[in-house]
Parts: sequence; C-alpha cells; structure tokens
Amino acid sequence: MSQGVGFYARSVHEVARDLIGCFVRHGETAGRVVETESYHMEEPACHAYVGLTPRTQILFGPPGRAYVYFSYGIHSLLNAVCEDEGVGAAVLIRALEPVDGLDLMRARRGVERPQELCSGPGKLTQALGIELAHNGSSLVDGPIEVLPRANDPQIVVGERVGITKAVELPWRFCDARSAHVSRPWPAQMRSAA
Repeated sequence: MSQGVGFYARSVHEVARDLIGCFVRHGETAGRVVETESYHMEEPACHAYVGLTPRTQILFGPPGRAYVYFSYGIHSLLNAVCEDEGVGAAVLIRALEPVDGLDLMRARRGVERPQELCSGPGKLTQALGIELAHNGSSLVDGPIEVLPRANDPQIVVGERVGITKAVELPWRFCDARSAHVSRPWPAQMRSAA
C-alpha cells in the first residue's frame, strides 16, 4: 500500500530522510530509494524560489504529487511535493537500488550493471519509464507508487550535488550501505568504502 498524503504533508527534510528505504514502483519496474535531496522555496536552488509560475504551480499544490521536470532539456527528474499547500517544497529522488523489472530497465537504459541502472535522477526515470507526462500525478494512488520501507537504512547526510546555488546546505540523504548512490558519494560513505 502506498504512502498516504500525510506522509508528504510535513517538513520536506523529514520526508527526504524518511523516503530512504522506501520503494518507488512504476508499472513492471521498481527500486528501493537510496538517495534523496530536499528543496524548499526559501533557498535559491529550489524551483519554487522564483514564486508561483506555470512551471512551479505543482510545487505549491497539495502534497503527495509528482513534480517531474526536464533537466538540461534531456532528462525527466522525479520529485515528491511536500509540506502544506501553498508552500513550495519537494524531495528529488536521486537514486534507486533496482528490485523489480531489471531486464526492462536494462533495455530502457542500454546498460547491464545493476549499479548503473538507477544511480542518478535522470537514470532512474529512464529505467522506470517516468516521463514529463507524469508531472502532477498522484504518488498516493498511482501511476507512480511510493511504498513503505521494508527495513531501516543507515542514513548519512551531505551537501546536495549537481547544483550551483545553496550548495552548502546539508540536504542530501543517502543509504550508507548501498552501492547504488550517485557519485560523488558523501564523505561518510567515501571513508567507509
């Protein structure tokens, strides 16, 4: 059973941490969340920082919706809208550990190694077949489902990657036990490897 709306209707940072270990399913494919980043309208790396626009309206809408956008005009990136309606906040799903539909993921991605299938936000949407058309769809009742954790991950926190603004904020959450986290790994993971 999918996470309910209440799971998303709270601090974006709590949701980002609590998504680690959950499962994202789309069709025949699924993966365990091993990396997330939180974004809030009060900091300039968040799309909601510019205010309400046609592009950002989903971010200000009800929690539990998918915010899917194009990055560099190439990759669709999946985010979970959080907090109360009117607050622009979302969690970027950065990496998954594949668990179902690996053959289909391999065909979509054109790579063989499981560690390369979903170890980045553009990779995972390609592997799961998530597209811009899913923007605004419900994460509670599909077509993209977010399912609860099966066990407790070992979470490490670090600075967000792939951005140029507010890079110092420690709003990246990773499962320290997973080799599927995108590079560069947080310092705590590098020292343990």
